[in-house]
Amino acid sequence: MTDDVYKTLCQALARRPGRYQGLDIPEFYTLARELFTPEEAAACAAQPRGLHPAGEIAQILGKDEAEVAAVLEAMARKGLCFTMTREGQAHYAPLPLVPGIFEYQFMRGTFTDHDRRIARLVREFKQAYDAAQGVPKEAFPSTRVIPVDRKIEAKNRIHTYDQVLSYIDDYDDIAVSTCYCRHQARLIDENDHCGNPDEVCLQFGQGAQFVIDRGMGRRIEKAEARDILERCEEAGLVHSTVNRQDIDWLCNCCACHCVLLKTALATPRPGLFMNSGFQPVVDPDLCTACGTCVDRCPTQAMAMTDEDLPSSDPDRCIGCGVCATGCPEDAIALEERPGFLPPPENRRAYREALKANR
Repeated sequence: MTDDVYKTLCQALARRPGRYQGLDIPEFYTLARELFTPEEAAACAAQPRGLHPAGEIAQILGKDEAEVAAVLEAMARKGLCFTMTREGQAHYAPLPLVPGIFEYQFMRGTFTDHDRRIARLVREFKQAYDAAQGVPKEAFPSTRVIPVDRKIEAKNRIHTYDQVLSYIDDYDDIAVSTCYCRHQARLIDENDHCGNPDEVCLQFGQGAQFVIDRGMGRRIEKAEARDILERCEEAGLVHSTVNRQDIDWLCNCCACHCVLLKTALATPRPGLFMNSGFQPVVDPDLCTACGTCVDRCPTQAMAMTDEDLPSSDPDRCIGCGVCATGCPEDAIALEERPGFLPPPENRRAYREALKANR
């Protein structure tokens, strides 16, 4: 009976989108049993898409509403489902493994034995999954880069969705949490740290309220959010998010640990896997050939030419602007890259784009 519950959970998670999905391998079941009780596994598998009150999910399960509500609340505390209040009533939504369940396990930044156990099991599952499935092939990119917009040349039209600060201006509820990728690495090996700032993952709106309510992050004001972005840009981190215009989270990624960048770098052409729609342009009169941009580039897209000028490989360049922010002579700016379509406007358009290009 218990084995059947986790088998059903695997099948349900296999139908949800994301970089990692349910897969019928031993590593999945070992991890699932550590994350979910049998009751939580059954509730997770039964959750329909979208937000629903506990009573509707209880009907699907054929169980008492109060019992199911308690299970769903426990799941929300553990980051196994999403919840928000509508008209005074709690509603619950299912989460994929990534982005979703895996990230929520490490956003608190704690170092318990349970955290360390989950970190190891997640790594083992990902390794086994990648060995079985190979590098993902996406006809439509599910993630995108937001450029450092202050480095975009004035002649270019800058859309709101290309301005990272516009999301801070638009939202009243903003939260920050620990970078789950770097924290997972430290849970496995305390010496595995690249030195980049950790408390840099931002959530907006309802997503921010969820992580605040569940103790996965803390509420911050707009001024602190701007300071965090400035520190990330100085450190050479990449603003990464979902490939929509109406984003509700923003990661600040390093190439050595973060799953979004590492997934892109595992493909033959990272610049097509995720991109901002911009590319660097070098002013030869200002460039001193110091090579800082080459050293800072997170995708190894920059190289020095025979003319002692840096040049970017369009197949590898993701248009992040890290090269431009690090240039001591301010010799690099960003310009529009031809052929890139704007990101889908909202969740529905995003789902339709994924489906059309599947």
